[in-house]
Amino acid sequence: MTSNWRIRLISFFVLAAAALIITRLFYVQVINGKKYSEKADRQYSVPSTNAFNRGSIFFKEKDGNLVSAAALKSGYMIVINPSEIKDGEAVWNAVSKETTLSHDAFIVKTNKENDTYEEIAHRVSKKDADQINAMKLPGVSIYTEKWRFYPAGSLAAHALGFVAYKGDDYSGRYGLERFYNSTLSRQGESLYVNFFAEVFANVKDSLFTDSLKREGDLVLTIDPAIENALEKELIAIQTKYRSKISGGIIMNPKDGRIYAIAKIPTFDLNNFREALDVGVFTNQVVEGVYEMGSIIKPLTIAAAIDAGAVSATTTYKDTGSLTFNNRTIYNFDKKGRGVIDMQTVLNDSLNTGAVFAMQKLGRERFKNYFLDYGIGEKTGIDLPGEGRNLISNLYTDRDIEFANASFGQGIALTPIATARALSALANGGYLVTPHLVEKIDYKGGFSDKTAYGKGKQVLKQSTSEEISRMLVEVVDKALLGGTVKIENYSVAAKTGTAQLTKDDGKGYYEDRFLHSFFGYFPAYDPTFLVFLFTEDPQGEQYASHTLTMPFMNITKFLINYYELPPDR
Repeated sequence: MTSNWRIRLISFFVLAAAALIITRLFYVQVINGKKYSEKADRQYSVPSTNAFNRGSIFFKEKDGNLVSAAALKSGYMIVINPSEIKDGEAVWNAVSKETTLSHDAFIVKTNKENDTYEEIAHRVSKKDADQINAMKLPGVSIYTEKWRFYPAGSLAAHALGFVAYKGDDYSGRYGLERFYNSTLSRQGESLYVNFFAEVFANVKDSLFTDSLKREGDLVLTIDPAIENALEKELIAIQTKYRSKISGGIIMNPKDGRIYAIAKIPTFDLNNFREALDVGVFTNQVVEGVYEMGSIIKPLTIAAAIDAGAVSATTTYKDTGSLTFNNRTIYNFDKKGRGVIDMQTVLNDSLNTGAVFAMQKLGRERFKNYFLDYGIGEKTGIDLPGEGRNLISNLYTDRDIEFANASFGQGIALTPIATARALSALANGGYLVTPHLVEKIDYKGGFSDKTAYGKGKQVLKQSTSEEISRMLVEVVDKALLGGTVKIENYSVAAKTGTAQLTKDDGKGYYEDRFLHSFFGYFPAYDPTFLVFLFTEDPQGEQYASHTLTMPFMNITKFLINYYELPPDR
């Protein structure tokens, strides 16, 4: 009996030890497998070398395939020890084609007798590194190095951001690289530690380290094909109309997934230092704040419908203008249309009709609905630097401010906040959270999918259906005279044209406009919401002429790319 007990006890300890070793081997070989794969380059390194390391970012195609968006690229750097160099010219002849240093600057470095370390070339190919290493030049060493690489160049540049120095700190500076910096960062790791010592050492610390929970790779909601389609249209807008900037968002209005987000002008992520103006790094889609104009009218009319204040058939007498607080508001053409209904207000984009709907709703309820649309808060998008909406005019007691706000002037919103509010019209009335990361694959081998839920319901389902029907009629009958209607697909859309505020904030430019456009489809069960804007386009006054065809091009691309079935 005693013998059996001892055998069982010994067996238990053997199995426990084996389990620990197997678990540790998994940590070393799988979790840190990349680290040890670099042992092949050991002849170029020293044990104390801490190579740059960072998590990866992936685009996701419609079929679920992952495409590299941000990765690490490996190469070699040349380092000299001036105290060991006797013949500077011989070394120069060996490395001159690899370094950006001038001959004189290089010789100055080699003459630093008490200096033991100078980096003189980076990102050297393996072929060239092998050739230099074979020369066995005294005082010359070849080290492995890694750097951030963006395989798609400028694609989704403002969403991805980049890694750069700020003082001595090398980390994410813009976009997702900055927002998820703590997830993408890696603690400094010595590459060449004895393998078996690594297996048996610090078992507890390695198995239960916080880095397994914190460090990971990002899988995005961005589809590179959709991103490319959006950017092509924005570049065409920018080129044709010589706009200051153009931007756009393509998202799922039901859950906030962003398939594409872009701003033009853009930049090459792999050569961002060549940008002539650091302002190009700013992402106005998230950070910019604009008075949006007539794309706000559907929000006003939807709120009035939801409260029972108006319906699509409610009429009023349009005189072409209204006066409040000694200021007069006009329709875009300064013409009155007599007795008309709310559908005509949207079809003809009439300012007086939006004001009428706001008045029927009442100022307090109007303000509360707009706050429910989320314009009083940030959207929570997972990008840095989100702008703050300017809505102080909703807290005044002046009728003119509420009248202006009803058709998108006097309050200023970020494009992403506008797209979020407009999504409530499409999705049954819910306020979603726009986001770019679908899941994080953590270093420990487990994943965490993002889950934001539907959010607050701000409109009734019936209101969403009714405003969608009205916006479909805008496309079918009014937008460019009904010439862009797609026979077998219901598309809901609205344009917006707003005067830009003067640089000193006092009044508006008479000849500078923000053009905006939003639409969603299939209208009654939407998969996509597209939002476009262009700042100060030249040659056209109205957004219907600058943005309708880019929107329709994107719509037709998405219908074909996703093979969406006809819905009518």
